Amino acid sequence: MAIQELIVNKLRTFLSLFGITIGIFCIIGVLATIDSLQRKVKNDLKSLGTKVIWIDKWDYADGGDGGYPWWKYVKRPSNKYDDMSYIKTNTKQASYVSYFLQTNLSVSYNDAVLQGVSLYGVSNDYDKIQDFKIISGRYLSEADFERGTESCVIGFTNAETLFGTPEKAVGQEIVVKGKRLVITGLIEKQGSNSGGVNFDQCVIVPYRFFASVFDPKRTNQNIIIVQAKENTTISALVDELRGNMRQLHKLSPKDGDDFALNDMNKLVGDEVGKIFGALNLGGWAIAGLSLIVGAFGVANIMFVTVRERTAQIGLKKAIGAKSSTILTEFLLESAFLCIMGGLMGLFLVWILALVLSSILPFPIIIAGNIILLALSICFVIGVLSGIVPATIAAKMDPVVAIRTK
Repeated sequence: MAIQELIVNKLRTFLSLFGITIGIFCIIGVLATIDSLQRKVKNDLKSLGTKVIWIDKWDYADGGDGGYPWWKYVKRPSNKYDDMSYIKTNTKQASYVSYFLQTNLSVSYNDAVLQGVSLYGVSNDYDKIQDFKIISGRYLSEADFERGTESCVIGFTNAETLFGTPEKAVGQEIVVKGKRLVITGLIEKQGSNSGGVNFDQCVIVPYRFFASVFDPKRTNQNIIIVQAKENTTISALVDELRGNMRQLHKLSPKDGDDFALNDMNKLVGDEVGKIFGALNLGGWAIAGLSLIVGAFGVANIMFVTVRERTAQIGLKKAIGAKSSTILTEFLLESAFLCIMGGLMGLFLVWILALVLSSILPFPIIIAGNIILLALSICFVIGVLSGIVPATIAAKMDPVVAIRTK
């Protein structure tokens, strides 16, 4: 009967269900996009390492409005290479410790010049903390780190820009600050990420080479990266690092910390969580209004349907149909109509996902639990929309109903 209603009154049914369609389209579109973005963020956080603390003089969570003056951050001591050695020796909760320097500069190959390249000067163990893969050639060796050789690994985008075919980069020489660097390895394409480290547009060199070309005190970032052991909590690592850093900087019990211990996974996760929360709220608000409008449209269809079938209802009751049977019939029909509207909304979301996946740097995936949520919402909306007209139909007097024309 519900299918017949759709066929006979196509325009009326479509207009009435359009609110349901738009509501489901809004909420499922938002949920699918956020769910896909969360998957992307989790993958990005892997590039920062798991259970990792970045020791810096800057508190990344402050953002300039945490009440701590920026000039006090500037006056804090910068990390030194020897500090990294001290942390590695005295931190029992750490599995790996690495030094990290960064500056931006131009890199040239023959006549081609690439601007804005991120040059990372790192110590050994950096590759064990950060999540990137060498797809051609090799990573920097222990000998490279000890001697500060003129060797490097290059990001996929940089290699593609300079050499056309990224795989041709291995074995080639690039010029950095007048010095020639031999490319020993190519980093797998990562895509844009949320953590601030862009391996696609970087060149990674040994720390000793970096220090021979640049003054470490004048670089953009001067960081000690520490990864906790598998059976160690991040809070335990933070406590031990705080004690070691205070001892290293010779701070008295009355002195405040002149360093920051940044939990990058928590920092990025908290910021992204705020954005996701706002998007979710907006999506539910828009969807709620549309679903309310759609619910009234479905209720209107059911009132009209009850009036058109009054004689049929009377006949059914006269030959023995129970009131509960009539009630169930109209509630199921109402729920079916809403599910049809929801399926239309899901179809529109599927088209939107195909379009956005070709534009955004991550694919939009409609998870099974999101589809189940959409159909559940439709069923509930359908039952609530049809409860009044279905109750009216169930309470009809069969004699009076049969005589209705």
